[in-house]
Amino acid sequence: MNQLSGRWKLGLLLAASTATMWGILPIMLSGLLNTLDPITTTFFRFSLAAILITPYLIVRRRLVNRHKMTTLNLVIKLLSAGLLLTINYALYILGLEKTSAEASQIMMQISPVLLLLAGVWVFKEQFSLLQWCGFIIFFSGLIMFFSPRFDDVFISLSDYGIGLLMLIGAAVSWVGYAIIQKVLLREFNAEETMLVFYWIGALVFLPFSDFDTLGQLTSLQWLLLALCGFNTLIAYGCFSEAMVHIEASRVSAVIAMTPLVTVSIVQLIPIPGIIAEPLFLISLVGAVCVVGGSIITATCKSKS
Repeated sequence: MNQLSGRWKLGLLLAASTATMWGILPIMLSGLLNTLDPITTTFFRFSLAAILITPYLIVRRRLVNRHKMTTLNLVIKLLSAGLLLTINYALYILGLEKTSAEASQIMMQISPVLLLLAGVWVFKEQFSLLQWCGFIIFFSGLIMFFSPRFDDVFISLSDYGIGLLMLIGAAVSWVGYAIIQKVLLREFNAEETMLVFYWIGALVFLPFSDFDTLGQLTSLQWLLLALCGFNTLIAYGCFSEAMVHIEASRVSAVIAMTPLVTVSIVQLIPIPGIIAEPLFLISLVGAVCVVGGSIITATCKSKS
């Protein structure tokens, strides 16, 4: 097992940077969706990331396992993981379009929790009593946060309710991707797999993209589009580097704060074109429970 560097302050700063960038991402995407459709927006996110990372990895000679990409079994796993990640991106932004930045971030906290539960079933990992308590707190928080919207989901199934269902689908597809990715990382380094996934996403979304609306983008929206592409790469880089300096559980705990970043920005800073989620006391308590439950579930693992 690799030794941690011990530079915990740097590790926490990098993890906090990741949480901040992931926290502002749905806000930037919402600013783009006023003009650009979700599929075209996601195509640019994938293609920009692919175009940026490809020469970097070639120059740094990080594609050391590329010869394994001719193995049929591994190719199938790469394609499966890439398509699941593509589905995740698509459902996430479609769900974001129908809901709000805050709702999307709260709902997507399902992903790491479901992944931990999947680990119990797929990888036979242990789930401690404290983790089960954390899961109950997390689930209760979800119910409280979305309780003012129950009619939208269970009675009328409005656009907002459909958006929440899409976000749940995005979370489930991400878990499927993450499970396969965990297997692939035995054969490839993380950069090699992400390179393949970015190109798969770009190629899948290309035929469905509408470039006619690009001329309607303002200078600010062009900047947002570029920042969304950079955000994916930089946030992932900070996340990976943070794991070098501090324990994965601490990184997970900091990353779990991401929804609070989004909620705080949208609720406290008036942003043109961004509609804030109407929050009640029960919703705020629910958001705190979602984050607290996520942290407990991520950090209170059984001692083995």
